[in-house]
Amino acid sequence: MKLVITEPLGISEAQAEALKKEYLPQELEMVYCNTPPQDDAEKAARAKGAELVMLANMPFKENVLQELSDVKFLSVAFTGVDHVAMDYCKAHDIVVSNCSGYANEAVSELAIGLAIGLYRKMLASDEAVRAGKTRAGLLGIELSGKKFGVVGAGAIGRRTIALAQAFGCEVYYYNRKEAKIDGAKYVSLDELMEVSDIVSLHVPLTAETKGLIGEKEIAKMKKTAILINTARGPVVDSKALADALKEGRIAGAGIDVFEGEPPIASDHPLLHAPNVILAPHVGFATQEAMEKRAVIAFKNVQAYLAGKPQNVM
Repeated sequence: MKLVITEPLGISEAQAEALKKEYLPQELEMVYCNTPPQDDAEKAARAKGAELVMLANMPFKENVLQELSDVKFLSVAFTGVDHVAMDYCKAHDIVVSNCSGYANEAVSELAIGLAIGLYRKMLASDEAVRAGKTRAGLLGIELSGKKFGVVGAGAIGRRTIALAQAFGCEVYYYNRKEAKIDGAKYVSLDELMEVSDIVSLHVPLTAETKGLIGEKEIAKMKKTAILINTARGPVVDSKALADALKEGRIAGAGIDVFEGEPPIASDHPLLHAPNVILAPHVGFATQEAMEKRAVIAFKNVQAYLAGKPQNVM
């Protein structure tokens, strides 16, 4: 039996070998491809003949899977699986497991960091120093005492709530169902958009959440409010957000996710909007998170081989 890791996991080959030794049968053949595949043809070529495939966040669509007649199991080293052809996998009895939970700290910390970066005008401050200027015009805002709205009360949303509370924020949250979260008030999405000084998004990408934050929702926000998206790009209407920023209808935005993986097109509306901090989908990318997800991904393979698959999507 063969396991192919089709793309880098953020760990070294030595670390991958150590995880194989700890969790998997030693007779199992493992190939770790520690460079990104250039295209779908290379993805398919790498995984050809493998029963077990491990991947991260590069798209693994039907055209790739059609070339892999031997594959039985995908260990997706990522939380979301919207980049995988799940319908094809279900139709062909390919088991798919994900690695939820590995980036809870990383993503929630970035959400708070983006809010602070906007409030303290960090980009403008950096530019001022490099241009030989003073702090004139760089009066910031404190996070403490602000109304912090969290959309989505999953593991990352809950961790973000805890961090916001630690900063002294008054926390509101919206979720499909009310959850028991100490010190946080459950409200409708409309109310959250209206009352929050900071709106932070933490929902998966589904048919229901695609376009969840559009022109109508953004119009409900305070003129002084900021929007943080570390969830999935298509949850937000980027053009509506860019228009609101350009017209001064909201104060700022911190965006780590887009409609597709960066690099993004040069005409993307948010590239030309003011008061926005953009990041190339780095929310999950910390040393600690990479190590956590690799362990989960290997444990997923171990569980599948034992006939007890875990984290099945």
